[in-house]
Amino acid sequence: MALVVCALALLLSACAPNRPRVDPAPVPVPPPALSADQIRDLLAQESNFIAGRSLGDVAALRAFYSARDYRTAFTGADCERRMPAMVQAISLATTHGLNPQHYHADVLSTENACDPTSELLAADAWLRLAQHLHAGSIDPRTVEPDWTAERPALDRGTLLEQALSSDSLAVSLNALAPQDGYYQALQRALAQWRELQARGEWPQLDDGPTLRRGDADPRVLQIRTRLAIEGFQADAVAEPTLFDAELERQVKRYQTAAHLDVDGAVGRETLAELRRTPAERVAQIRANLERWRWLPDTLGERHIRVNIAHFQLEARAGGKIERVHRVIVGKQLRRTPSFSANMRYIVVNPWWEVPRRLAVEDKLPLFQRDPEAFARLGFRAVGADNVEVDPAGIDWNAYNKRNFPYRLRQQPGRENALGDVKLMFPNRHDVYLHDTPGRTLFERSRRNFSSGCMRTEFPLELAAWALSDSSGWPLERLTAIAAGDAESTIRLKTPIPVHVQYLTAVVDEGEVRFVYDLYQRDAALIEAMGLDPTPGS
Repeated sequence: MALVVCALALLLSACAPNRPRVDPAPVPVPPPALSADQIRDLLAQESNFIAGRSLGDVAALRAFYSARDYRTAFTGADCERRMPAMVQAISLATTHGLNPQHYHADVLSTENACDPTSELLAADAWLRLAQHLHAGSIDPRTVEPDWTAERPALDRGTLLEQALSSDSLAVSLNALAPQDGYYQALQRALAQWRELQARGEWPQLDDGPTLRRGDADPRVLQIRTRLAIEGFQADAVAEPTLFDAELERQVKRYQTAAHLDVDGAVGRETLAELRRTPAERVAQIRANLERWRWLPDTLGERHIRVNIAHFQLEARAGGKIERVHRVIVGKQLRRTPSFSANMRYIVVNPWWEVPRRLAVEDKLPLFQRDPEAFARLGFRAVGADNVEVDPAGIDWNAYNKRNFPYRLRQQPGRENALGDVKLMFPNRHDVYLHDTPGRTLFERSRRNFSSGCMRTEFPLELAAWALSDSSGWPLERLTAIAAGDAESTIRLKTPIPVHVQYLTAVVDEGEVRFVYDLYQRDAALIEAMGLDPTPGS
């Protein structure tokens, strides 16, 4: 049988037409990879440059390659699979308001990406982007010197090794960015404003005098068009160039939302905000995304957020907002700093220990003008020996800010600057939350009237929320204590993180709107980040 099969095979072979010989397709030969010794030698150099490109963190590169015995991670046999994944991961930097070109995207996305020199550039790109997504692309202290929230160290080398093993280069990077809904809303807004920017169509607002109700001017139509883009749509009217009552109402809504002076007129300040272009808003959102990356990894199961620029406090638990309070923040010369700290205790009917600066700059001039204000407002003077001094023997005019010898205290009561309660989270700024006797100021749109601390609306209710995991401290009991005049200190069972932020792009019901840059902090951050307000940057 075998002989028959062989004969048949020979016969078919002999009868088959002559065909050209087809050689098998050549197996692609990967470009040569760097050897372990070459990688070790390159990383041992003092220079921070590879192939003319600056590396972000050579120490991190050395640690990563040392842990893998200086074997290649991206080039060589794995390059055709890993380099496209790396390019995709870098491209996602755009969605976080970062620039892919800062992570060697121009080199790694070319047809020469598998050249040996790309090995260290790819690893550097991942490690650098991981750091920027985790803790921000710049040190916050360069633009906000009072910043004190610390970011935990990140073992980026181990994370990169895990991402390579699981083919999750992009997913692992995204996981390092803030996962808060606020951050994600900013990302969506960034995409929307970039789309507006790419269209290149934006209403122009001409110069001119202040416009107010009753004015007829071609610029009124420009203002109507501009307001409508952000949802402040005035009803259709027969005379669109007339500044009517409905347009005034929409202007006031816009001013209130942006924390401008609410006068219903389009003057210098309101016009400047309306003139913000999509490119400016894109840069502003990118700056606010950066601020979010400075915050701690975990804000806390129960925590408090205060947005200085928004004059608002949110008490959160389990990912949900449970309380919202209006706040008053520091005036221009005594700005409230951005920081994070843990609330540890609450004081009902607090004495006010007047800070030295306020004592000599505010209270001493007051007592020089009106000596009776000292007793009327409930102040006490304490000497260097910690003994209270009889005010009748004090000649206020004999002192100035350099030689004032007393420590001032204000007793609990209706005139006390701290009101009924203060909520304490010890920090080096000596800034905290407290009540205020000047509660009418909460009705103002722009509320920067304090000397640095944050005055909160409904402070006893906030205190009751903070103490809600401790039995025996309902609002009714706190209110009863506040009705007396004795100071009472209550310690929290579990400290509550307090995050004092400065965000000029705020999220309301999932939508982003912009508020006035109270302390003019955006420009410095935008400059420090080197933002290029062009599509895709």
